[in-house]
Amino acid sequence: MKNRTVWLYNEKNILQDEYKMKQNSMLTGDPIKSIVRFSLPIMASSLLQYNYTLVDNILVGRYVSTDALAAVGGVGSISSFIVGAALGLTSGFTIPVAQAFGAKDQNKINRFAGSSITVSFLLGILLVVIAHIISTPLLKLIGTPDEILGLSSSYVNILYFAIPFQMLSNNFTAISRAVGESKKPLYYFIVSIFVNFVLDMLFIVGFHWSVEGAALATLISHIVAAALTGNYILRHNKSVEVSKENLKFDTKTALIQLKLGIPVSLQFTVTSIGSMILQSAVNSFGTATIAGFTAAGRVENLANIPLSGLSVGTQTFVGQNYGAKNYDRIIKSVKKIFILDIMLSVVLSVAMLVVGMPIVRLFMAEPNEEILFAAKKYLLATAECFSLVAVLFVLRNTLQGLGFTYANAVAGAGELIGRISIALIFTPLIGFNAVCYAAPAAWLLADIPLAIIYLKKQKKFKALALKEQQKE
Repeated sequence: MKNRTVWLYNEKNILQDEYKMKQNSMLTGDPIKSIVRFSLPIMASSLLQYNYTLVDNILVGRYVSTDALAAVGGVGSISSFIVGAALGLTSGFTIPVAQAFGAKDQNKINRFAGSSITVSFLLGILLVVIAHIISTPLLKLIGTPDEILGLSSSYVNILYFAIPFQMLSNNFTAISRAVGESKKPLYYFIVSIFVNFVLDMLFIVGFHWSVEGAALATLISHIVAAALTGNYILRHNKSVEVSKENLKFDTKTALIQLKLGIPVSLQFTVTSIGSMILQSAVNSFGTATIAGFTAAGRVENLANIPLSGLSVGTQTFVGQNYGAKNYDRIIKSVKKIFILDIMLSVVLSVAMLVVGMPIVRLFMAEPNEEILFAAKKYLLATAECFSLVAVLFVLRNTLQGLGFTYANAVAGAGELIGRISIALIFTPLIGFNAVCYAAPAAWLLADIPLAIIYLKKQKKFKALALKEQQKE
């Protein structure tokens, strides 16, 4: 009788595990429908996350000053350098979670998820210290105008206290997506965005706290997001069962994750170095051009959200199917995703040309001609070449899902060369027009090595797919 009870208990657990796996699985069915359905909540979450910056910029530009908007915008490349590096790490940490989910290995899911939480928090603390040491010297290095240097420094030195919480919320969200759940994080970001908006209105409009108020509102919002997403992963997500044992620091597991995370982080870091050098070129044109460049850049970031969302969905899809050894499914699906992304990039290019300038005007109460000229030039150049970034997203995230994260560092190096060339060589020769084409040049130089790497890996997967078919 006892043996039968044990058998029934084990059978029940097996059925429950299979149900959890099938519930969020991307291993069967139409791949494009699965990816699009999975990506839509990610796009919404990204839009909400982006609102942290967007709301800050609009309120600062309209209720403080154009100098304040330039100060907040001028720190973008430095923030990307530090915060991007941090978030790149968490993106790499959760790749094994998706692969373990595809392989239906619950122990590995729990082990890698738990380790990613601990390592993310510890690195977040370390990065806060580093960020505060280097932020002001970096602002001076890129030639931030004296009239906005103090504002920029005040803004980032408050904002950087949010890094550990950003890393945790990003990591919790990445864990959820790795096991096929992309909707729940959206709900929590809605709450954090509401908190950010209310606090922005209170601190900037009500208390007149200038850029410091915007940074403080963002910090509190990130703390709320980390608390909510963490509560979901640790207590309510049925596909992840992180125990106290899983949260203990394990050197072997951490090294595996760092091996995957560091190249992704390097891609963000190297790209951001290029952006900082480019920002120094923009800074030489004065505060009005910086404000126009900042506002147009925010429009570009909005256009990136659909492509970025699909790329995260692609990464999860590829990771799960790689774990399940569905090599043929990966190869065929990536071709379809590539076509979809190119078509979407064309639509987004048209959208930037149609609604880009009206959005730019939202950032300032009375924009002058110099600001509008800079913004229009930047948007036109970006729209003309936007399909290049679609190619970048597909190839980079496909390789990332496969675990070949070194490709991110290679792509980052290409982007760095593109931006440095424009900033140091072409800007002195042809002026602001060169700055506007820096991003497209960077995308192109990243696409070329990524395409070469992917085509080589594709040959390997075709051979593996043939072996799997022969086994059947």
